[in-house]
Amino acid sequence: MRKNFKNIFISFSLLIFSFQLSAQGFLRVNGTKIENDVNKDFILRGMGFGGWMLQEGYMFHLGFLGQQYKIREKTTQLIGKKQADIFYEKWLKDHTQKADIDSMASWGFNSIRLPMHYDLFTLPVKEEAVAGKNTWLPTGFKMIDELLSWCKQNHIYLILDLHAAPGGEGNDFPIADRHPGEPSLWESKANQDKTVALWKKLAERYKNEPYIGGYDILNETNWGFDDPKDLHGQNEQKNLPLRNLFIRITKAIRQVDKKHIIYLEGNGFANNYNGMFPLWDNNLVISFHKYGNFNNKESIQKFLDYRDQYKVPLWLGESGENSNTWFTNCIRLMEDNDIGWSWWQLKKMGINQPLEIKEPKDYDQFVQYCKDSLQLDSAKGQRILNELLNNIQIQNNTWHKDVTDAMFRQVHSTATLPFKPNIISENTTIKAVDYDLGRNGFAYNDMDTAQYQYTPGVHTQGNRGHTYRNDGVDIKNDDQKEPYVFSIEDGEWLLYTTDVQHAGNYNLVFYTSGNDGVIDVYENGKLLAENIAVGASGDENDFVPSKPMAVHFDKGVNKIKVFFKKCGFNFKSFTFVKE
Repeated sequence: MRKNFKNIFISFSLLIFSFQLSAQGFLRVNGTKIENDVNKDFILRGMGFGGWMLQEGYMFHLGFLGQQYKIREKTTQLIGKKQADIFYEKWLKDHTQKADIDSMASWGFNSIRLPMHYDLFTLPVKEEAVAGKNTWLPTGFKMIDELLSWCKQNHIYLILDLHAAPGGEGNDFPIADRHPGEPSLWESKANQDKTVALWKKLAERYKNEPYIGGYDILNETNWGFDDPKDLHGQNEQKNLPLRNLFIRITKAIRQVDKKHIIYLEGNGFANNYNGMFPLWDNNLVISFHKYGNFNNKESIQKFLDYRDQYKVPLWLGESGENSNTWFTNCIRLMEDNDIGWSWWQLKKMGINQPLEIKEPKDYDQFVQYCKDSLQLDSAKGQRILNELLNNIQIQNNTWHKDVTDAMFRQVHSTATLPFKPNIISENTTIKAVDYDLGRNGFAYNDMDTAQYQYTPGVHTQGNRGHTYRNDGVDIKNDDQKEPYVFSIEDGEWLLYTTDVQHAGNYNLVFYTSGNDGVIDVYENGKLLAENIAVGASGDENDFVPSKPMAVHFDKGVNKIKVFFKKCGFNFKSFTFVKE
């Protein structure tokens, strides 16, 4: 009896746990909204997992190679097929782990967009032993199963995204790992048939999973159907092959799964929806992508018009690759217009995403080897790649808290928070780059805060040094790889929240390099010291002290603003020495 009671208790506990996991219910379309059982206006706040199932060269300073198959070819040439196969097995195993999903949940994300490469699920058409048959591979399905289990534990929806379809869906080769010498998705019925079969297989497997947030059935088609010269399909007027394939995929999915949302991306990198309407299913969402343009209502007006005219929800299915200011403004624009979003991407090399993959020692030699401009022996190549496998794991990533702060807290608040403790005691140095977390105009003031690479005539960049932080402030490293602020313009400023341990008089000294300049200092909004002369070293990497300036601080929290009155210098740090 006691054993039976124990079994009943375990079964009941599992039932309750299962109910808790599925309590939010399936995502579904209701008019122009996405909803679940709990929220009638559910806003997707997500992140794309680029670089895991599908590598793009630019993510690893290999943009000149582009496609994943080219990166793999170079890796194989360097360390041999057996070791290259082992490398890629470890890559798929170690790149994304439960800790990644736990971290995302703690930051505020409620969804993941998973970019899938078809070759993890099925063979290429040319490798099938029997024409028209599909060989199903376990790797991709097992990866989704494991990821989904982590998502369930964190109440995060997982949206499946076919990023690299059989044959490739466009003329931007890296995003679909397309081989230009082989038939594309649009030039091969066999590739299209395999794509349809893959989606039916996925839908059949996950039809009863509430935490599958839906199916993003084809990423960023960029193809000129009527005009081959329109390489990326941005001027296509009909998009008939795309619409027909979408309808085929929808019908195949609905044969086995009538519950999950299907997300549709237009031609021209998910921005051209000519010919896509009227829609053919009542559980569809229009997914558009947005990069490098202004964050105003005009930039999304055509999508708002689609929503109003065709009564269909919108989702910003991919965006990012910019500055924190751009991130905050874009997300505010989306949420003010009841549009969910998914950023690109969780981790890569560089600073404009939550997690940065650190470069291994001598990684630049691997890059040069891939350019055919340097010989590299296999033993050293293996060491570099082994270190890369170590560095892709979240415990070895650099978390850019300024990015996640910009994507969540700063969207709704102009308050500033300390980037680091900045405790002032008897003798304290504060690094220039450790100014507060917050919006431009509140935590710092910079004249160039974002990149508008797709906006004609606008050539701003944000952080011109592309290191340490992703705000507009320009930061680069000195000879010892220590970060400092450069390219400072008159009228810019930085704010530091400090905690003064002892009230009293302090000598304030600034360490700068380059040309002469003038700094004013404010404490809690009031002028503390003005016309401090700095600079004059003449050497960008030779940081010299200014003359000490006597100032008084009260005990407790003090917000210190360093105002750049006259520039031409670089700023590395400032010190406080108690008298």
